[in-house]
Amino acid sequence: MKLKKEARAAGPVVTGFAGAGFKIDGEPTPGGVLLTPEWWRPWDGELNLKALEPLTALTPEFIIIGTGATLVRPPRDLVAALDALGIGVEAMDSRAAARAWSVLRAEDRWVTAALMSNK
Repeated sequence: MKLKKEARAAGPVVTGFAGAGFKIDGEPTPGGVLLTPEWWRPWDGELNLKALEPLTALTPEFIIIGTGATLVRPPRDLVAALDALGIGVEAMDSRAAARAWSVLRAEDRWVTAALMSNK
């Protein structure tokens, strides 16, 4: 019997996480990253509406925010501003956020992510 591997959703896949950065599609990248179903790019970890503009411009269902080694609640004004745009926020530590990204993208959900490294 041959098992068939399910096709993954299009877009970048987080294939690893270490304190100083991530592996995106197998390539190490230091520091934080912004992820969309279509692209990824380095991110400096600034947690404000302007820094997340590349993600909000795509009007995702919600933004997954990975806050490094431990969960840190995002600023209330940021959550309120995203809510006003109709975009939800799910904050968690970056390791959990990377796993959530993979699961939600496998379901072909239109989500984005901002993942901080542990610097």
